[in-house]
Amino acid sequence: MTDLIPTPVQPRLAVRGGGTFPVRRIYCVGRNFADHAREMGATPADAAARGRPMFFTKPADAIMPGNDGPVPYPSATTNLHHEVELVVALGKDAAPGVVPVAQAQDLVLAYGVGLDLTRRDLQAEAKAKGAPWDIAKGFDHSAPISELVLASAVGELGSRHIRLEVNGQLRQHSQLDNMIWNVAEIIHELSQLFALKAGDLIMMGTPAGVAALQPGDVFRASIDGIGQRCGQIV
Repeated sequence: MTDLIPTPVQPRLAVRGGGTFPVRRIYCVGRNFADHAREMGATPADAAARGRPMFFTKPADAIMPGNDGPVPYPSATTNLHHEVELVVALGKDAAPGVVPVAQAQDLVLAYGVGLDLTRRDLQAEAKAKGAPWDIAKGFDHSAPISELVLASAVGELGSRHIRLEVNGQLRQHSQLDNMIWNVAEIIHELSQLFALKAGDLIMMGTPAGVAALQPGDVFRASIDGIGQRCGQIV
């Protein structure tokens, strides 16, 4: 059968050392750092009874790949917020059924660092109406993401520091072991809701310190031993 339109280009991230990672889906984790949950007015999950994490998605073509480069200020907002996050890239299809926590890490191919950009004013309006807030998260260019680094080269995530600087000033800073749900636990939880596949990205949530970005602002998102994503809002 002949396509009636040109085949869309599949979004891809570069992998350090060579090759690319075609992106299938982007899953995002909400409120995965207790300090961020509190600053957003929510009660953090209790360590002894965490319940289930909160998920939302972005379209694959929301990514802006590369370690550097401008990011356009989106339409329809006057309150664009930054959220720096660990990005997890899956390199294998999950077996049918729920992925056990003990086997979840086997699906991970690589890591990166990125920003979950948020039209906070549109999100607040939607929340006030009890409406979905997809338009606050899934807009064009809402996921600037660095090149990926193979998990085999990274090793244990441990207490690596995650940071975001804006105009040379530190805005967000925490350690990855402060996440409420770790990578394996998030994969386990996602597998109860979706058939996870090679090409999926997971954005693991952000620490406290989210704030507005303005045109002209220069940002630097980084995670120790993984990489950085720099750029300017234009």
